[in-house]
Amino acid sequence: MSSREKLPPTDVSPPEPAPDTTSHGIMARFRNYFLTGLVVAGPVAITLYLTWWFVTWVDGLVRPFVPIAYRPETYLPFGLPGSGLIVAVVALTLLGFLTANLIGRSLVDLGDRLLGRIPAVRAIYRGLKQVFETLFSGKGSSFRRVGLVEFPSPGMWSIVLISQEPSIDVARSLPGQEDHISVFLPCAPNPTTGFFFYVPKSKVIEVEMSTEDAATLIMSCGVVQPGSNGDPKKAAAALAGVAHAAQIANASLEREPAKVE
Repeated sequence: MSSREKLPPTDVSPPEPAPDTTSHGIMARFRNYFLTGLVVAGPVAITLYLTWWFVTWVDGLVRPFVPIAYRPETYLPFGLPGSGLIVAVVALTLLGFLTANLIGRSLVDLGDRLLGRIPAVRAIYRGLKQVFETLFSGKGSSFRRVGLVEFPSPGMWSIVLISQEPSIDVARSLPGQEDHISVFLPCAPNPTTGFFFYVPKSKVIEVEMSTEDAATLIMSCGVVQPGSNGDPKKAAAALAGVAHAAQIANASLEREPAKVE
């Protein structure tokens, strides 16, 4: 073979450039720091916002009943947030003090009789009064226990808040000989809505969990489990790790050559 003879062409492609890992490292650290700040500042911001909304809402309800001469903005060049809330707390405390004596109890009984004679208001007033007495008296056991109920289908379990036993009339109408219990099944992520139903006691598995932990579990859709330490750095690192793994998987799919049929 002579030196001038041409060699057959070879299908050799140039080497691919190495991926730039510096930019990926900077973006991963930026994402980690951002998620850490979000986990730390998010709950604080939402708590302050809800507190401000509640104070403003109470001020808007109470301020029209306060005479202008007793309002702080009458003597100050600006409004004083929370003044209506202070007035409401003092008024409710004074009302409770007056209700504790004989004259106060007589006035409350008179008001109960008057509201009990109004057909459109009687049912609403009595129902709300029983709810408030049960929740704020400290004597009831409603919604202080957490349980599991097989719902919505066999093999699927839902968190429920255990309430009171049904009344005698309702218990007589329920089928079967087993005792029932009333439960409330909150919906995720809004635990203020849900389902109320009676279920046999044997079908409820009581769980050693506080109602606060149950509400947190429901609102987070299972992301925040009871007993977790809630370390913001660990949570942010876990989120950043998941996002980084997803980014690597997407990059590998983009580099994979498309299959031609």
